[in-house]
Amino acid sequence: MKTKPDLGFWKLWNLSFGFFGVQIAYALQSANVSRIFATIGADPHDLSYFWVLPPLMGLLVQPIVGTMSDRTWNRFGRRLPYLIVGALVAVLVMCLLPNAGSFGLGISSAIIIGLIALMLLDTSINMAMQPFKMLVGDMVNEKQKGLAYSIQSFLCNAGSVVGFVFPFVLAWVGIKSTAPNGVVPDSVIWSFYLGAAILMICVIYSLVKIKEWPPQVYAEYNGEPKKEGKKEKTNFVQLLKKAPSTFWTVSLVQFFCWFGFLFMWTYTTGTVATNAFDTPVLDKVDGITDGSNTVAGKYILINDTLPIVENGHKLVAGVMQGADFLPASTIVNAKGDTIVKSGKVVYGENGASAEIGKEFAAAGETVTLDGTPVTLNAPAKVTDYLSTLSGAVKFSKGQSVARDHNTGKIEVMEKEDVNIPDVKAASYETHKDLDTSSKQYNAAGDWVGILFAVQAMGSVLWAIVLPRFRSRKFSYALSLVLGGIGFILSGVITNQYLLFIPFVLIGCGWAAMLAWPFTIVTNSLKGGNIGAYLGLFNGSITIPQIVAAVTGGWILSACSVPGEIAPQYIMMIIAGVALIMGAVCVSFIKEGAADEKPVETPAFSEDI
Repeated sequence: MKTKPDLGFWKLWNLSFGFFGVQIAYALQSANVSRIFATIGADPHDLSYFWVLPPLMGLLVQPIVGTMSDRTWNRFGRRLPYLIVGALVAVLVMCLLPNAGSFGLGISSAIIIGLIALMLLDTSINMAMQPFKMLVGDMVNEKQKGLAYSIQSFLCNAGSVVGFVFPFVLAWVGIKSTAPNGVVPDSVIWSFYLGAAILMICVIYSLVKIKEWPPQVYAEYNGEPKKEGKKEKTNFVQLLKKAPSTFWTVSLVQFFCWFGFLFMWTYTTGTVATNAFDTPVLDKVDGITDGSNTVAGKYILINDTLPIVENGHKLVAGVMQGADFLPASTIVNAKGDTIVKSGKVVYGENGASAEIGKEFAAAGETVTLDGTPVTLNAPAKVTDYLSTLSGAVKFSKGQSVARDHNTGKIEVMEKEDVNIPDVKAASYETHKDLDTSSKQYNAAGDWVGILFAVQAMGSVLWAIVLPRFRSRKFSYALSLVLGGIGFILSGVITNQYLLFIPFVLIGCGWAAMLAWPFTIVTNSLKGGNIGAYLGLFNGSITIPQIVAAVTGGWILSACSVPGEIAPQYIMMIIAGVALIMGAVCVSFIKEGAADEKPVETPAFSEDI
């Protein structure tokens, strides 16, 4: 078997450059998925369930792509065909996912579109990312692998930083960072568009610059003779039975680590919005009841025509001026800020807001109601439809609607009619939730991207420090403890700038999670089927995330007070405890003496 030749720096760079674009897509997904679904209208208790799909697709796709690429030889190469397919699908889906709430559909339909887009996006990211992991193993000699993974680590973290900060930067340059209820802001949508464009450029560059070895040359350098016709079947069960004990002990550590990080991706936006940005809290409507009759639904209409509740939000009927009612669907306050538009409470350019039932203007001020200036003779407050009704009323309820884009009229789907004899005795059944259309919530969402970028930069710096420790296991455990402390602090700190500290600590844990598991496990593997084993080891990343996603809603509900805002900060504290438990489990890993020496193997990203 020949020794692989040394490659020049730029050839090593080209082998991993596409990772930059793929990682931008991954960063946009991880930082914005919860924000997108919360904006569409998902309940915070349900957010973790949407995160089942990404790790589930990774669990299914990574072993298949790894194994199939071990056996693929065609005119496009061995690994690159999977990059082409994965990148093309990713580009298309990146243009769809942030627009899930922009088609005028009901919350249920919008969430279904978003889920399909998320499933396809994560599948394609997994397909596009796997080839770069394999190319280094295929074409780089042992002496240069440290440098190759250093380059891959740099491109990985650079892509993460770019993807994380895109929404914040676009908002800073003037792209709108707020939108109507149920619609994702333009700053997020254009971030995905730009990410898709960069991904396509990186893939084209990779296809032009990377020339994979043909089968004969590959066999000369990797010691795997070319097989004509007959293909050896790989049995995943047998591979797992033969896996070294290190494979399993590292997987135990991985379980606690990735369990915790799934909670970070799911609940950071809600935590930061509540703790550091004073995001307004709304009463989200679950239904209307008079004690004996209940109208339960996200959409409620009067007499099949007039919506009074849309997607869980009370619609505004007008203004109460003292004891007088002034009907209006659009209201502009004395400062010129639009506070109600088309019956929905909105936030003005200067951050002015209105809350149903609370005074927003004093006597003598001039407000504009449906375009007509009105000078108030008494203090005024915004009022809802239910407060203006009396007598017997027929309500139509449902969980989704069809909307006529020409007239704006909505029709409740699968509706059910309920008559309330005396609506004066009726009241809303509500629960408290963050106002995801507010400037504060969207500013928090943009800031989360900055915090994740700080985490990525902290990871880069800590990755430089890691090889300097004499004991790999000690550095692994220490890093996880630091990350756990960071998670706990992130759940209690209320200053947006002080949050940099915990996210730097989280970056320490992230660096070790990406460096040492791969290094320790690959050092314990012997023989072929490296692609298959790396795909199987991805299960130690995806399975704990699936467990966290399935149990997250139940845990959050158990920690919540019925009707009150979900305490998402508690999930960050639980994530911190999980990382510290992972640090304890590092002691179970058994390595040989040679493996305990410091090695120069910086982190590179494993996809979820």
